[in-house]
Amino acid sequence: MFKMTSKSVGLSCFICKFLRCIRFFYGSLFPCLFTGPQLNAQLEGWLSQVQSTKRPARAIIAPHAGYTYCGSCAAHAYKQVDPNITRKIFILGPSHHVPLSRCALSSVDIYRTPLYDLRIDQKIYGELWKTGMFERMSLQTDEDEHSIEMHLPYTAKAMESHKDEFTIIPVLVGALSESKEQEFGKLFSKYLADPSNLFVVSSDFCHWGQRFRYSYYDESQGEIYRSIEHLDKMGMSIIEQLDPVSFSNYLKKYHNTICGRHPIGVLLNAINELQKNGMNMSFSFLNYAQSSQCRNWQDSSVSYAAGALMVH
Repeated sequence: MFKMTSKSVGLSCFICKFLRCIRFFYGSLFPCLFTGPQLNAQLEGWLSQVQSTKRPARAIIAPHAGYTYCGSCAAHAYKQVDPNITRKIFILGPSHHVPLSRCALSSVDIYRTPLYDLRIDQKIYGELWKTGMFERMSLQTDEDEHSIEMHLPYTAKAMESHKDEFTIIPVLVGALSESKEQEFGKLFSKYLADPSNLFVVSSDFCHWGQRFRYSYYDESQGEIYRSIEHLDKMGMSIIEQLDPVSFSNYLKKYHNTICGRHPIGVLLNAINELQKNGMNMSFSFLNYAQSSQCRNWQDSSVSYAAGALMVH
């Protein structure tokens, strides 16, 4: 007997209604109503407006909100992906809905997007599973979580010229301790060292306002949205320094509501591990945006940032 359940990620734009209709069906994920022409055109439009200045990226950080809000920002990261050399894509997304102290792997084999199917790399999954460091995502968790899902159409679009030549490795990242971030960073560092691999780190930045229970405000920066930008760019600058300890200290001091802080921490620790072995890398943020400009205490906003890691 087949089981089919629905998934909604609460998006407002018409383009992203494709993703409201995603369904799981025994190891695959498929849209129930729409094909992909409108989504394809929208992604092409955003990507066409961006330059590939940091290509080929070994890793990118990009947001996972509705495309109305962050689609143009995310394009700055995905434009740096080189489909000619990329063969395996690790997608690290934070867990929004379930408590998770480790990382978890999907139980399905295929994610079906409005563009084309993405195959999960079962060989790499087997290697990760053997470490004993991973849990298995339930089907319900996989359905409910948008942090990985929102990167699937962009991944498919960036790789469409080689769509039959790559696999994905989705990883749901829990609320890791600093020591766990180091352990997972060390584990993933060997995959990050391979130029045919790409890491996609899923994260929005500051979630500000009463509904997020976060209202840090530095009046010296001017209006609230300027304070939020200053806070985010302080964190972004620390990430660009590739120092996981400094990033952790920044989060402890300001408690910035960066939802992908743990995936970012894992990436920084993986980079740190490779730097110990003499690998030269640099990270640059390429775009920053906010869903709206907060000017009073009743306002709220979410920030987005896109960047790319280069290996020299």
